[in-house]
Amino acid sequence: MKRPDAHDTEVAIRRRSSLDVNLGDRTFRLVTAAFAAGAVVILASIVVQLFQGAWPSIARFGAGFLTSSDWDPVHDKYGAVPFLYGTVMSSLVALMITVPIAFGVAIFLSELAPPWIRGPLGFMVELLAAIPSVVYGLWGIFVLAPFMRSDVDPILRTLFGWTGFFSGPTNGHDMLTGAVILSIMILPTIASISRDVLRAAPPTLREGALALGATRWEAVRTAVLPYVRSGLVGAVLLGLGRALGETMAITMVIGNSDRAHQSLFQGAQTMASKIANEYAEASNDLHLAALTEIGLLLLAVTLLFNLAARILVWKMRGPVGQRPV
Repeated sequence: MKRPDAHDTEVAIRRRSSLDVNLGDRTFRLVTAAFAAGAVVILASIVVQLFQGAWPSIARFGAGFLTSSDWDPVHDKYGAVPFLYGTVMSSLVALMITVPIAFGVAIFLSELAPPWIRGPLGFMVELLAAIPSVVYGLWGIFVLAPFMRSDVDPILRTLFGWTGFFSGPTNGHDMLTGAVILSIMILPTIASISRDVLRAAPPTLREGALALGATRWEAVRTAVLPYVRSGLVGAVLLGLGRALGETMAITMVIGNSDRAHQSLFQGAQTMASKIANEYAEASNDLHLAALTEIGLLLLAVTLLFNLAARILVWKMRGPVGQRPV
């Protein structure tokens, strides 16, 4: 019988080690894949549960739920139009307020701020995201609402009351105050992502513009901002997704009216605030199903905007210097 030589022994050791490594790799891959699949399963289970809970309302009202303005639990009449309107309008007004500020903060931190202030100021902006929602709501009740009622709303009514968006009596607890609260809450999201997007732009863009005689602002406006446009739009949409799903703070200041008003000085409700206000006190199964359908709509809208934001951020991402951010 031939005895194995040193070469055969070495080959056998390598083969055994390779099998051991492959077994470890396979195990690690399966475990991590299970974790990733768990997130998908959780999302799918949420959708299924919401759909099952909302089915009595879907079966009874169908598409009419999305076109009706009635909300009458006594007579079992439910429609989501006031809450869809309140959600979309308050979020859009919040974006109109916060986007210029957030972009200004991001440009300053990434392009203009001296190094000694860049870190602390960036930390302070991001710290806004760590404040609990209920704290924003309390601040809105005791500070922002009285300030809006006495100092801001009268000026807006005088200057822009003819538009219909700033007309009527004011009490500080209205859609405009809710939008201001939302704008403060989404500021760190948009500013932080926009800053990272601007930092990802190749330095050669700035250097080339400056070498051609452009000022710092002209270099940012003509070279950097067009390059990172899709990333900035994605940051705005992520902030919008955050605004759409906010509940506690806006519930405390928006006035909680079940009607859709053109004037921002009138009370309103968002989909999230409606669920928070009534879900625990739903009077019957159909009422509960209607509130669950509002939650399903809110989930669909939020996922849609977040998906659009991710696509815009990733669409043009590639090797630095080759594709826009």
